[in-house]
Amino acid sequence: MFRIIFILLLLITIIASGAGYWIYKYQLTAPLPVETDFHYTVEQGVGLRHIAIDLMDKKLLNYPAAFSWVALARYQQKAHLIKSGEYLIPKGTTPQEFLKIIIAGKAIQYSLTLIEGWNFRQVLAAVRKHPHIVQTLGDSDNKTIMAKLGKPNQHPEGRFFPDTYLFPTGTTDVVFLQRAYKRMETELELAWETRQADLPLKTPYEALILASIIEKETAIPEERPLIAGVFVRRLKKNMLLQTDPTVIYALGEAYNGNIRKQDLKVNNPYNTYKNKGLTPTPIAMPGRAALYAAVNPAEGDALYFVAKGEGKHYFSATYKEHNCAVIEYILKEKSPRRYRVQCKKYPSCPVCR
Repeated sequence: MFRIIFILLLLITIIASGAGYWIYKYQLTAPLPVETDFHYTVEQGVGLRHIAIDLMDKKLLNYPAAFSWVALARYQQKAHLIKSGEYLIPKGTTPQEFLKIIIAGKAIQYSLTLIEGWNFRQVLAAVRKHPHIVQTLGDSDNKTIMAKLGKPNQHPEGRFFPDTYLFPTGTTDVVFLQRAYKRMETELELAWETRQADLPLKTPYEALILASIIEKETAIPEERPLIAGVFVRRLKKNMLLQTDPTVIYALGEAYNGNIRKQDLKVNNPYNTYKNKGLTPTPIAMPGRAALYAAVNPAEGDALYFVAKGEGKHYFSATYKEHNCAVIEYILKEKSPRRYRVQCKKYPSCPVCR
């Protein structure tokens, strides 16, 4: 009797082993039945059993294969290692390879680029329209947004570093902004550590403000230290900065592309034609080059500059030379002839000879 029972158990074991081997060879190590690459999303907190059921619903696994897939993963102590995210599953992937992919956590990465010189309104617009960023902030005002980022009572302008950020689908707007905020903190700290000793800047935040103005004044890398030098010398001499980007920022959405004389008189704390010193906050997001220029301005005696086309500027040490440069590059033939004649006689203005 015992011998018969033993033989029966042995036969069952052999049959089970054979079935298990068949499932492993022809189900778990055979390609999933798909014709093309496909995307699969593992939701946060979902277990392997739930994924197996979902794969059965999608006709990618049958019950024996799904059961064996989960059982084998648990036996190998891998079932708890899966990571949430959206994955690209190539055609020809087997269930075992699928498991390796979601364990490795190499989810599809999407990108969003924050552009140097953007203001916070533009940053929010870009974040809000990205299809793979989960929107939790809604129409919150700036104060509420900064509180949700863990930075209450801070102004958001200039606080986020311009760069291209990669992230998986499902990333929230708060998480994205926190990451860009932290990056700016790091970049500003690194730049501040390299600062010159005699700067009229007391804090890293003041350097951030100055860098934002520099960023808006020029996109030419080699000019940023020169622009910074002008502003630093003006600050030291207690002169008005008189920079157009601050007026444009003060005008906000009322700015129509042209600055009029009356705009230079607008009563606004950001108008550097009326108010001495730096603006109350940054006016845009400065990039790394502008940050380093703000704390390492070029030496020289220039106190003025004027745009001369193609993004470049002409720098002057005196107001008279500056006026001549304005005639040469801005007013041209529109200026009175007597002024043009005077400038041609002015020896230290090479552009006006």
